[in-house]
Amino acid sequence: MSKRNEIIILFIILFIAGILLAVSLSLMPNLTPTSENQTLNSEVVKEIVKNTPIKKDSKTDSNVAVKQQISFGEKILIKEKKSSQKQKGVRAMAAGNFEEAANHFQKALDRYKNEPETRIYLNNARIGQERHYTIALSVPISSDPNGALEMMRGVAQAQYKINNSQEKINGIPLKVLLADDRENPEIAQKIAIEFTKNKDILGVVGHYASDTTLAAGEIYDKEKLVAISPVSTSVKLSDFSDYVFRTVPSDSIAAKALADYMLDEMGQKKVAVFFNAKSGYSRSLKSEFSISVFAKGGDIVAEFNFSKSGFDAYKKVNEANEKGAQVLMLAASVSTIDEALQVVSVNRKKLPLLGGDDVYTPKTLTIHPQFSEGMIIAIPWHIDRVMEPDFSSLSKKLWRTSRVSWRTILAYDATKSLIAAIEINPTRDGIKEELSNPDFSITGASGKIEFFPWGDRKSKVQLVRLVKSNNFSSGYDFVPID
Repeated sequence: MSKRNEIIILFIILFIAGILLAVSLSLMPNLTPTSENQTLNSEVVKEIVKNTPIKKDSKTDSNVAVKQQISFGEKILIKEKKSSQKQKGVRAMAAGNFEEAANHFQKALDRYKNEPETRIYLNNARIGQERHYTIALSVPISSDPNGALEMMRGVAQAQYKINNSQEKINGIPLKVLLADDRENPEIAQKIAIEFTKNKDILGVVGHYASDTTLAAGEIYDKEKLVAISPVSTSVKLSDFSDYVFRTVPSDSIAAKALADYMLDEMGQKKVAVFFNAKSGYSRSLKSEFSISVFAKGGDIVAEFNFSKSGFDAYKKVNEANEKGAQVLMLAASVSTIDEALQVVSVNRKKLPLLGGDDVYTPKTLTIHPQFSEGMIIAIPWHIDRVMEPDFSSLSKKLWRTSRVSWRTILAYDATKSLIAAIEINPTRDGIKEELSNPDFSITGASGKIEFFPWGDRKSKVQLVRLVKSNNFSSGYDFVPID
């Protein structure tokens, strides 16, 4: 055979082999992760988060994305607040040019005075490389920006106050690491892992939703890092962990206050309850309210799920009336506040309204508030009950208003609690021991802060009524019921 023919035959053999290889590969299972074949249920994800170590250098690891939601000031987490000065500040912060960063953050605050993310970054930049203590704050920036901002203002104000005092924390200032957990339990667990791995972090303020706090709390309990939630109210958090505390009363206290008011003050016994079955907070409030109503001889005539597909406020309000409801109870969560306000509009003030603390929002004061007038809401605290002498004046200086929400106040008090414990024993174990001590007691903006052995705060709730007022442009406001 000629050499030329041998070469031709070799090329043919190689060509055929290539075709066979391509065919065999096409028949193999697809190993590339996709949104379809890599979907995991929440329990599987939870186990992976708990048992899989973080791969620090893997660009394909989902934890890389989580790290992008955590910042001392080198990243902007509130995307709609990207002023040019703030952008310059984060770039300088990332480069370690703290004085330059502080100058840019200050200029950004001069324009947007009530922006707490910038305030926290400015507080951090002013510390620079000076010795400091560190706490972390996790809020739902992406899913509930208003609630996140309210919590951030409380932490930022407490940080500003302690860092600008002569004493600081035994002479040492406080840095705050900020995270966006998106109100997602799986993401919250991954963020909690990041927090626990950073040994400089002595405590956490957070999280927001009860489901998120419960998920992250599993990590804090395992790794022995204290977290204090200013907002999570589910009864499931009571005695959940030795390392999870809260400055907000549990749903059992709020539910009993609403039930007592309905039965004793309003003289009504039959109530229809609207709730969100997908929210741990909402289910908890509904359950505790029902227990309190039944205990005093009342009757839950109907329950309606906001999150059920095709929820029709008009039909459900009519059904509540047909079943003899004398009162409507709105145990709405943040994600179903729009559905709750649809119920309010359909009701047209025909039946008295009760509400849980998630109904205490600017939306309630601005979307058809004339139909919400008279509504009774149970909240942990009201600005008219402030106990710290200079709290309101400092709020006005930092946020251009002294009328901050209960979420701001209780985040402030959660931060003050951590500061008080750090001052005595600046270790993770020491902080847990101090907060668990029966003799632990400080005065916060909302009053005395003491904790039960199971982590709940010793406190009451405040009932407020929605009334006409000149305090806001809508012409309505929430005022305390004495």
